[in-house]
Amino acid sequence: MLRHIVAVIILLATSLALTTSAPADLTPAASRKPLPEVALSDANGAPVDLSGYKGRVVVLDFWATWCEGCKEEIPWFMEFQDRYHKTGLTVVGASLDDDGWKSVTPYLREHKINYRIVMGTFESAKQFGVDKGMPVTLLIDRNGKIADVHPGMVDKAAFEREIQTLLNETPKKAQTNQRIETLPACCDLPV
Repeated sequence: MLRHIVAVIILLATSLALTTSAPADLTPAASRKPLPEVALSDANGAPVDLSGYKGRVVVLDFWATWCEGCKEEIPWFMEFQDRYHKTGLTVVGASLDDDGWKSVTPYLREHKINYRIVMGTFESAKQFGVDKGMPVTLLIDRNGKIADVHPGMVDKAAFEREIQTLLNETPKKAQTNQRIETLPACCDLPV
């Protein structure tokens, strides 16, 4: 009996040590693919080009107002936006609500999200697995390449470690005349 208890304690301690010290599950920098074109638009219907965020780490979260997992993650992403914005993180939420701003605008007024919200299209987001379920969250490195794709809810602590790892990576030297655009931090509410 004592051996059994000791074995269980060792097993638990080992699994705890593995989960707390496991490296982030990021694609190695040399193997990352550029972010393909994603159809996103602001509240006025103007296209939103994520290449304007080059030089920053981007969390691109595909979500919807009816998605329970999405709503659980939003406060975490707000925390990350607050904590890491000054060191180079930008969070962008791409809503996939069928009726667009009709559902999103009241949700944003009620929840005061501190990062940019845009509209995405299901067709454009399908390439990342949203047809299999939501949320789907991408981590994009400072060079505009996909470092990780998270289908389903993220593990908050592991996701934060991935963000920290990306923020600590040295970006490739920018091309001459490359424009780094600072885009609005918050939501694009229709007027």
